Amino acid sequence: MNIQEIFSALNLTDNDISGGTLDVFAPRDGAKIASVTMDTAAGVDAKIAKSTEAFKAWRMVPGPRRGELVRLLGEILRDKKEALGSLVSLECGKIYQEGLGEVQEMIDICDFAVGLSRQLYGLTIASERPLHKMREYWQPIGPVGIISAFNFPVAVWAWNSALALVCGDSVIWKPSEKTPLTGIACHKLLQDAIARFGEDAPDGLSQLLIGERDIGEIMVDDKRVPVISATGSCAMGRIVGPKVAARFGRSILELGGNNALIVAPSADLDLAFQGILFGAVGTCGQRCTSTRRVFVHDSVYDQIVPRLKKAYEGLSIGDPLDPKTLVGPLIDQQSYENMEAALKLAASRGGEIVGGGRALADQYPNAYYVNPAIVEMTGADDNVQEETFAPILYIFKYSDLTDAIARQNDVPQGLSSAIFTRDVLEAETFTCEAGSDCGIANVNIGTSGAEIGGAFGGEKETGGGRESGSDSWKAYMRRMTSTLNYSTELPLAQGIKFGSDD
Repeated sequence: MNIQEIFSALNLTDNDISGGTLDVFAPRDGAKIASVTMDTAAGVDAKIAKSTEAFKAWRMVPGPRRGELVRLLGEILRDKKEALGSLVSLECGKIYQEGLGEVQEMIDICDFAVGLSRQLYGLTIASERPLHKMREYWQPIGPVGIISAFNFPVAVWAWNSALALVCGDSVIWKPSEKTPLTGIACHKLLQDAIARFGEDAPDGLSQLLIGERDIGEIMVDDKRVPVISATGSCAMGRIVGPKVAARFGRSILELGGNNALIVAPSADLDLAFQGILFGAVGTCGQRCTSTRRVFVHDSVYDQIVPRLKKAYEGLSIGDPLDPKTLVGPLIDQQSYENMEAALKLAASRGGEIVGGGRALADQYPNAYYVNPAIVEMTGADDNVQEETFAPILYIFKYSDLTDAIARQNDVPQGLSSAIFTRDVLEAETFTCEAGSDCGIANVNIGTSGAEIGGAFGGEKETGGGRESGSDSWKAYMRRMTSTLNYSTELPLAQGIKFGSDD
């Protein structure tokens, strides 16, 4: 599909893509593809007010009926998968197959949420008082603010929106200023689903905020938005988290990941090779779950590291919309400069670098294609504390598993981790209380490629939030404990006596 075919298939009109002040550039060639209109502060205030009113009506719609709206969205996404996947590839630079995979994540979370709409269950708890029942309910909480990053411009919105909608909440989405077109397209697809759904869906149920950082800050500061789900850097989280906490709101933070993978002596090296390669170069290293560090046992080091180097030499780098491409571009010049600075620092610390540098500069002078880099860290105690959002893979040797796990954990971030081993003792050690300290700890698969059925998120500076599957839906609701007395007495808890027995 060419650009015009993509826009047409997603009903992006001239009003959507032109006449605004926020320019949108395609990472594939650096060309400007749109100029979109940004929200004003007054406009944001009005949209939050409208979302608040929509919530009051939507919370009264039964959960299974709310699920029907999300089911319709899933059906529309199935129909628009190729077009939306192409737009993801065009606007953020990930290869087409990954764009399709991201839309499939949206479809999958819609399916999950539809089932969830009939299972928003609480508890019945035994009361210590006779003829009393204690129950726990989960109630809709209010408008949910979503701030998403450029690298997953549609899936993260769907993770949050699908759950929030079935939980009875309205949604307000501020996509990355680098990828607003996918935001506009998804908003239109949801509006289409709402139109098919009928009058039970109130006006303003879904709101879209287009703009730069200041627009997101307005929503973060607003008490009418009780939940802010923000995906981005640790630096962003340090701003958003305290601001939301200061007004006693709730934040779901999905921040940086400095993810590590351990290759044990018993590992299936073919599997490990595949896991490392995709984890390190997929999305041009611009996933929060990208593999950044690999600890290889010294007994297999010389079997796998040369193989990785050879594979890096033959990677297909180019236009992300070309089906033959395996590695697309970095999002922009700043990302390229960050990569170059990180490689320079690694070299100054004795790292031996293979790859790196700009690629295809003659063919695409305004785009930032790079050669993925492998950095062998020769110092036994070396580690890499900072995440660089680029395809840099740091490789270390180890001889003792306990030491490898300790070095894996010895970073501020705690999102994803993995071990390749055929030894059950090593696998269980990696996932035990003293093992990986990450929110994701995989065995015999890489750090990247989470499924929607499990809760997604990490610990430490990764933010501690959870999105997508499992019981993540509870973050979009408020908990209520209710005790019911169906006796003719009023006994107090803990056996307290108050007043006379007369």
